[in-house]
Amino acid sequence: MADIVIIGAGPAGLTAALKLSEPNGDNIIVLEESGAIGGISRTVRHNCNRMDIGGHRFFSKDDRITDLWKDILPLQGKRAFDDKILDRPCVLTEGGPDPEVSDDVMLVRHRISRIYYKKHFFDYPVSLKWETIKNMGFFTTLRAGLSYIFSAIFKRKETNLENFYINRFGKVLYGMFFEGYTAKLWGRSPKEISAEWGAQRVKGLSIRAMLKDIFAKIFKKKNRKVETSLIEEFWYPKLGPGQLWEKVADIVKSRGVKIVFNAKVDKIIMKDGKVVAVQALTGDGQTVEYSVDKLISSMPVKDLVSGMSQAPEQIVKIAQGLPYRDFVTVGIKVDRLKLINKTKIKTLNGIVPDCWIYVQDTGVKLGRIQIFNNWSPYMVDEPERYVWMGLEYFCDEGDEFWNMSEQDTINLAVDELKKIGVLDQTSTVYDSHLERVKKAYPAYFDTYSQFDLVKKYLSSVENLYCVGRNGQHRYNNMDHSMLTAIICADAIKSGAAADCVWDVNTEKSYHESK
Repeated sequence: MADIVIIGAGPAGLTAALKLSEPNGDNIIVLEESGAIGGISRTVRHNCNRMDIGGHRFFSKDDRITDLWKDILPLQGKRAFDDKILDRPCVLTEGGPDPEVSDDVMLVRHRISRIYYKKHFFDYPVSLKWETIKNMGFFTTLRAGLSYIFSAIFKRKETNLENFYINRFGKVLYGMFFEGYTAKLWGRSPKEISAEWGAQRVKGLSIRAMLKDIFAKIFKKKNRKVETSLIEEFWYPKLGPGQLWEKVADIVKSRGVKIVFNAKVDKIIMKDGKVVAVQALTGDGQTVEYSVDKLISSMPVKDLVSGMSQAPEQIVKIAQGLPYRDFVTVGIKVDRLKLINKTKIKTLNGIVPDCWIYVQDTGVKLGRIQIFNNWSPYMVDEPERYVWMGLEYFCDEGDEFWNMSEQDTINLAVDELKKIGVLDQTSTVYDSHLERVKKAYPAYFDTYSQFDLVKKYLSSVENLYCVGRNGQHRYNNMDHSMLTAIICADAIKSGAAADCVWDVNTEKSYHESK
């Protein structure tokens, strides 16, 4: 088999390398722009602590994905450190490794994600139970109920994300729990964003879906269908998501695959409508050319098309206008939180049990808080003594926030935590770290309305396969990105057309039930 070049060593690129290198990968080269494995799914190490960039629940309703995960990191057979100390029940796999002994293990974690709004916690997604009604207040709850009934009767045309949410939750709940956060995330009003984003991210999720799930629980319905966003349990590598991708990289290298770091692909050389070579800039400023028989790209579509020597002017113009959202993660280490754990879930140090906290308060720029102790206690140095958090800020590369100094950004983050009551005024910060992430989220506005033309052109290049989140300019979950790579590998092996990879995560019914 002739040379296969893969651009990007993230989940999609490495999955493609894994599948195509069975049993031998001497003909495969992976070109990675950075010096790290995993892309946005990498794990960052800082002073004996680890950060998950973006937060990655390992959950999929596709057996090809879950089988791959547990083949690489077997499910735990003994209790993790925190479950053992707290005597918490957990799911164990007979014969699985002990997390206290082996690092090569996948933990089974309980998902707690909540919305933090006006210093009150609400379930995420919003649930209909007494605590929600109490925190909202009777009259607000009544208004929300009437608003939902109105929206259910008088459906809006789903021309934008605002109408998409209002149709499913009503205008009152939309204003409380979706409008402000969405504007933070994208830097745009939901009125300016395509409804397609909502269709991909919250498939089937609505007040009706939540009511069905509540009644299924009440009546203990067996084999109940659960919407993706309502899933209550997930897997997680002991040392963070990057651990799995580092293992995959080791596997493919052992099969002969060559991974080249600090190789920024900037030119796609074409002849007669096919890719014949790519050029990459190395860390020392050199240009290296690689011949290509098949090209698998997980690089941003914007950059891919800009580098294609034969791309039509109209396609280049659309691609250059495709928007992205970047973000900054600030790691903060403290010894306590001001937040009180009022749940029935026992935690180390008595902290709140949340993996994610969505910050709806529009008076702060902070968008989301990760508490790494609750993802895996092994991500934190001395988890019984310290709390290690990741604070997520959404921005645009080069804007005022992006260009702030590291210390100014950390100071702002700490001040905002105190302002919204997560930390008290006397809290001590023992350590901190900052990570900037470019093109984390492909966005659905500006020239995205013409993206089908770009997709059609890319599909016409017979030896080009576009995979992953940025490779398809689609806000895929990690499992969807992996699935595009699996389908790509199957197509290359069978000689199928390259356009089949675009069919993942497009149907509204896909991924809703198992």
